[in-house]
Amino acid sequence: MPKVTSKLQLTVPKKIADQYGIRPGDELEWIPAGESIRVELVRRKAKAGHELTTEERLALFDANMERIDKLQAEQLKGARKNNTRSARENRGWTREELYGDRGLPRRH
Repeated sequence: MPKVTSKLQLTVPKKIADQYGIRPGDELEWIPAGESIRVELVRRKAKAGHELTTEERLALFDANMERIDKLQAEQLKGARKNNTRSARENRGWTREELYGDRGLPRRH
């Protein structure tokens, strides 16, 4: 995992550089994205004023949606692991305290 140097510089891991075709002298754009930062390679054709093709845009969209699906699946799995009974116990009140004797059947 790369670390930030005292001059606020980072080294791109070789595996990532190879996967995305990052070479010495390429420009990377740092884009704030909520709680994280997105890093994009500024492609030479993009610098020249060319837009991404529809196919390239769709491929990027599909890759990002796969990533989001994975994250949501992990969050859902974690939520299911939490016992709903313990969540009820931690809410700070009980059904009986909330409703009292309003004619509701008592839970045993």
